[in-house]
Amino acid sequence: MFVGLSGGVDSAVSAALLQQDGYDVTGVFIRIALPGYPCTAGEDKVDAQRVAAHLRIPFLEIDLSKEYQEEVFNTAVKEFSKGNTPNPDTLCNQKIKFGSFYRFAKSQNVDFIATGHYSQIKNGELFAGADQNKDQSYFLWMVPETVLRYTLFPVGSLKKTEVRALAKKFGLPNASRKDSQGLCFLGDISIEDMLERELAPVAGDVLTEAGLVVGKHRGSMLYTLGQRHGFELFPLVGTQEHTDTPPHFVIAKDSQKNTITVSTFPFPRGVSETHLMLADTNWIGKVEDGAYEARYRYRQKLIPAQLRISKDDAEVILQEPHYAPVGQSLVLYEGDRCLGGGIIKDTQLT
Repeated sequence: MFVGLSGGVDSAVSAALLQQDGYDVTGVFIRIALPGYPCTAGEDKVDAQRVAAHLRIPFLEIDLSKEYQEEVFNTAVKEFSKGNTPNPDTLCNQKIKFGSFYRFAKSQNVDFIATGHYSQIKNGELFAGADQNKDQSYFLWMVPETVLRYTLFPVGSLKKTEVRALAKKFGLPNASRKDSQGLCFLGDISIEDMLERELAPVAGDVLTEAGLVVGKHRGSMLYTLGQRHGFELFPLVGTQEHTDTPPHFVIAKDSQKNTITVSTFPFPRGVSETHLMLADTNWIGKVEDGAYEARYRYRQKLIPAQLRISKDDAEVILQEPHYAPVGQSLVLYEGDRCLGGGIIKDTQLT
């Protein structure tokens, strides 16, 4: 049994629980370091080693920096440059944690891998974690069913408070370590920070629906449809303060002209549904056409949806108006069960 030890408390408790259950556990640290980015790999590795030493389990390290750079980082940056909104964290799970790491484990004749994700696997199907505030099933929709069969999520049935309590009970050396933030493996860095560095966005005009220039933005690639902040609007005629300007929402963007269009109305008048086309779909367990719920952002309130599956793609109708960004992950649920999903390739409000 290989457990991905990140240095954090969730993976550490996962290793301790599996050891307690009688598994032959080996801790594996996945090293990711990209040139020009703050690298926490050294500190994380030390914490992971301390956990392995405390539990008296073997410790291995695998460097997947090249794979991450090529399959996750470069892919995401390319999509952002097109004006799309990819999800690097879901891609990281597919390509790295449940891709390269899984294949490495299999090459070592290991039966199972485990991680500290807050999700559950029941009869080969994926379910939300017991802690709704920590549930990570949204980020796991791209993991193939064939890999999930050989995966364990030991803390998925626990609340975060229970995991912290277990870390202290087991005497783990990182029991008080804070949860990591930011992008997968890159530490405390936001997507905006990444895009500022990689694509050097250029300021441009904010337009009305009639094409009038009413403000400035920091680069069209930094915005998603429906966003209502992050751009500057000129004061209304006869006023001095922006507080007199009503809220405006991004309703369109033009990557070639580097403009965004805003409106005081979040959606066109009269629309009630969102029609989406999905590509690169991945379904977990038996999934048929029908009524489900969906989300296209982490921890977003689930939206009533109708699904129709084709051979290589799928059509989803959200029964509410939404600006679901092209390139983002749309994930479907039936109760607590995560069915999988796809990448949004087209969206229309009707």
